[in-house]
Amino acid sequence: MSTSHYTEHKDRCKQFLTDFYIEDGIEKKFVYAEQLANIAHREQVDITIDLDDVHEVDSELAESIAGNSRRYVQFFSDVIYDLLPDYKSKEPTNKDALDIFIEHRLLMEQRNHPDNAANAFREARNKYPPELLRRFEVHFKHMSRVKPSSLRLIKADSIGKLVTVRGIVTRITEVKPMMSVATYTCDQCGAESYQPIASPNFIPLSTCPSQECRSNNSGGRLYLQTRGSKFTKYQELKIQEHSDQVPVGHIPRSMNVIAKGELARLATPGDHICVTGIFLPTLKSGFRQVTQGLLSDTFLEAHNIIRMNKSEDDELRTDTLTEEELNALDNGKNMYERLAWSLAPEIYGHEDIKKALLLLLVGGVDRSPNGMKIRGNINICLMGDPGVAKSQLLSYVDRVAPRSQYTTGRGSSGVGLTAAIMRDPVTNEMVLEGGALVLADQGICCIDEFDKMLEHDRTAIHEVMEQQTVSIAKAGIITSLNARVSVLAAANPAYGRYNPKKTAEQNIQLPAALLSRFDLLWVIRDKPNRDNDLRLAQHITYVHQNSVQPPSHIKPLNMKFVSRYIATCKSKTPTVPENLTDYITSAYIEIRKEARNNIDSTYTSARTLLSILRLATALARLRLADDVDKDDIEEAIRLIEMSRASLSDDVKRSEHVLPIDAIYELIKEIVDDDGHNSVRVSDAKQRTLAKGFTSDQFDQCLQTYEELNVWQINQSRTRITFIV
Repeated sequence: MSTSHYTEHKDRCKQFLTDFYIEDGIEKKFVYAEQLANIAHREQVDITIDLDDVHEVDSELAESIAGNSRRYVQFFSDVIYDLLPDYKSKEPTNKDALDIFIEHRLLMEQRNHPDNAANAFREARNKYPPELLRRFEVHFKHMSRVKPSSLRLIKADSIGKLVTVRGIVTRITEVKPMMSVATYTCDQCGAESYQPIASPNFIPLSTCPSQECRSNNSGGRLYLQTRGSKFTKYQELKIQEHSDQVPVGHIPRSMNVIAKGELARLATPGDHICVTGIFLPTLKSGFRQVTQGLLSDTFLEAHNIIRMNKSEDDELRTDTLTEEELNALDNGKNMYERLAWSLAPEIYGHEDIKKALLLLLVGGVDRSPNGMKIRGNINICLMGDPGVAKSQLLSYVDRVAPRSQYTTGRGSSGVGLTAAIMRDPVTNEMVLEGGALVLADQGICCIDEFDKMLEHDRTAIHEVMEQQTVSIAKAGIITSLNARVSVLAAANPAYGRYNPKKTAEQNIQLPAALLSRFDLLWVIRDKPNRDNDLRLAQHITYVHQNSVQPPSHIKPLNMKFVSRYIATCKSKTPTVPENLTDYITSAYIEIRKEARNNIDSTYTSARTLLSILRLATALARLRLADDVDKDDIEEAIRLIEMSRASLSDDVKRSEHVLPIDAIYELIKEIVDDDGHNSVRVSDAKQRTLAKGFTSDQFDQCLQTYEELNVWQINQSRTRITFIV
């Protein structure tokens, strides 16, 4: 580039920074001029140049920046460095060690050269390297019309250009200080020397370059002065391309991304990100440069990192719903039904299972009484016959959750689920690389084919499901990793299909220690029924023909809105009021009593009581309430009862028995046990709800049998008396 072109391009960059504005009503808002003022006053560290703004003013300049980005970073840095004194109206309040260092050197200059004190600062700017005095970073953001590319499409023709790629973060290194300017002090003349460093490796200066040492030929030795040097944050990321971008028969490719300065710590393992950066070859020196031959490794120097949605090419929105949007919704039970209906509407039926999955997405509230941790995450196991859409439900939850991992039982080892020991290629140290459960921290881990997992691999999940940690003692590394994750597992029964002639324990064949850690265990049966089969076939054919769910009386919400509503619910931390304590304990005692009398039942322990509390707090979160009410407890008990009822045919109500008749039998059973001809309405309702019936069905039963003169209810409607 000739000198004239160099000056011309710098002038165009300067004109863009000072003159660009956007119309804000009737006023002009100078976007970059305001940022320059903030940088001059140390209120802002980085400035991001949006190429959409550059293209609006000068399309040729925007194309030049995208094609030779490293050069234009230097252009904009020089221009901003020259413009900062014009935008500086006050002295910065926060000064660091480098400011004190430079001020001390200026005082020394004024003391040694009092005649030239007026030009001390100007000489200092010329004397010190610009890299030492710059307290800002320049980054570029690609044009919005440029869509993220796959990693395998970034080839040699992209070297030095601004590219945008999308992938999942698989590994990150620790943030370490990287020296950008080295400062040396001479032991003979005391002069200071500066060495800007632009590569990962450098050769330190050995001889003093000052005029005094050269004229005296004293050969003073230089000592590195750490306090006077400048360091920037440095972090390496490894991203892997998405599975939908991998061609048939290939394995996913990876790319190293280097994040410096303010871009460090923006991503964590498991995040889906979109990175804009400069594609560059790795510069090697010394023996490695000789041995590498004609080949060169490449990396991406990050300029912009955005967290993305997993299933769509748009930015991840973690914002909650506004007050106006919340007021437009009808909260309460209708919202609970509508949200559950909106989960996988293409899948027919499974209303209660979808409600349970909705509560899993919302989650309960963590409690830490006196240091002891009680988890709030909800774990669910779906066990059923082949072809009942278990895997489809898992994949939908994996898509709608903002942070999740999907894995299968046979394809996962214990190390792949927890953590593996790896050797860091940068530091050559042994480091831990998190598995699926660690990567899904504060999210959901979906495990399909759970029954086909090997037993010694399945034991790795026990600690995660209750203590929410992964304890590691390998290769000299003894630590405990956070795995605050909800586990959603899908499995087939032991004999492929559920055998009603065998007990639930024989059909499930999972250890009681693992089953008790699941809050809900659903057995999904594929029973032949003409009416259900007809509706299911019509639903499937409609979805297959139109790629959309059939029209219904409830309009499902879209996935983005559901994600935002769930994020709003998670901001609430409801508590259980004291007046519900007796009701919860009596309901748990009733469940425990029934489990003791019923042979064909799963293991019931105190964890069942915690499951009721977790489900109830999740329901209160869905209502955006601060307290759990009795309806939440009743719905939580109903879901647990329905999951238990799915285990056997006797417990589950058959199709020809009406709900009001079954409720009548329950109430009559209470009267027969007590030996009286009357019972309190509250006791009857509690027993009925514990069996999985709803309040509406209970009220309908009372009204129906009262009209038939089977029983009478007093005027205050608190006691039922049978007419003998």
